[in-house]
Amino acid sequence: MAEPNLKNVAIRNVTFGEGVTVVQPANLYGCEIGDGAFIGPFTEIQSGAKIGARTRVQSHAFICDLVTIGDDCFIGHGVMFVNDLFQTGGPARGDRKHYRETHIGNNVSLGSNATILPVSICDGAVIGAGALVTKDITVKGIYAGNPAKLIRPL
Repeated sequence: MAEPNLKNVAIRNVTFGEGVTVVQPANLYGCEIGDGAFIGPFTEIQSGAKIGARTRVQSHAFICDLVTIGDDCFIGHGVMFVNDLFQTGGPARGDRKHYRETHIGNNVSLGSNATILPVSICDGAVIGAGALVTKDITVKGIYAGNPAKLIRPL
């Protein structure tokens, strides 16, 4: 019987700002975390991701490569980011040239279990729990649904 290749949850090669809180277990590697940020337990933040100052990332979030999150944001429990749109007909399998970037502005709130595809979200937007964001959000407002739609401007 074959033995599995076991890997431990780890925090490695992370650039931390001042006053960052990380609740373990967390899997953070090759990312940047800004001053005063909070990272909840059971969170994975992959290499190449950037988290802004004073941003709160709640438990069970997944933030993949090429995601940039601004300052003073709230990332709810279980928020998932996607950087691979299966452009080759299947998973890119680590081929970074097929991944796409996501940019989250400042003061953005992402509700629990939202899924964010490779998009840009403007400053001050609020994304409802369970929303699926498939297109850029350029107007500050409250968005909800699948796909996410503007409920009302702010």
